[in-house]
Amino acid sequence: MAMIMMGRIAAPFGVHGWLKVQPLGDDPLSWRRMPKWWIGSDPESDRAEDWREVTPNGLRVHGKGVVLALVEVPDRTAAEAIDGWFVAAPREALPKPGKDEYYWADLVGLAVTGREGANLGCVTGLIETGAHDVLEVRDGDVERLIPFVAAHVLEVDLAARVIRTGWELDW
Repeated sequence: MAMIMMGRIAAPFGVHGWLKVQPLGDDPLSWRRMPKWWIGSDPESDRAEDWREVTPNGLRVHGKGVVLALVEVPDRTAAEAIDGWFVAAPREALPKPGKDEYYWADLVGLAVTGREGANLGCVTGLIETGAHDVLEVRDGDVERLIPFVAAHVLEVDLAARVIRTGWELDW
């Protein structure tokens, strides 16, 4: 079961089992549309037994993150036991992204082409900078950081597994 990381539990919040969560995306309030979430301590694990299905019981913005409550986490002691864990969901359980919106996990691994179809490498990750996201693109020993903005990203073709950019090989 491939899990998409939604956030990392940063700390307990209060005495009633609420949790501070650092979101790993740009719209954590969209989680409200999901009837179930999953929590686990190993974000790399795709084994179903490493993830516990949980029921959301509250979610609100708090500072730069969110705080949330889970039915299965009734008090601070239970919240402390899962401090540092991750909140995730299987890809098929996530809300559909809007037009020209993408889950980061869907972009990682895509081939990136530049002007005239030059191969720039593959997306290995993304960086959130505040102003905009940046694609980390690797081609062997060469790493390129390409702003994920319309001026540079011309097309994202998930079906063909390619991102077409206006980027040059020597930039």
